Amino acid sequence: MQWTDIMDIAIALEENHPDVDNVNLRFTDLRQWVVELEEFEGDPDGCNEKILEAIQAAWIDERDE
Repeated sequence: MQWTDIMDIAIALEENHPDVDNVNLRFTDLRQWVVELEEFEGDPDGCNEKILEAIQAAWIDERDE
């Protein structure tokens, strides 16, 4: 998984952190959780706020389904 695999990351985050308040979270925590995903192979420093916002939005959508 890379930073651009937004939906895959969102699904993995929901599986690994189902009890986290994914609406009110710190991007530093979100970045760390993504980097810690077993399937993640991207550059830990290869994201920006726009990517993290997209991951958060996808995660919220994934939970709402």
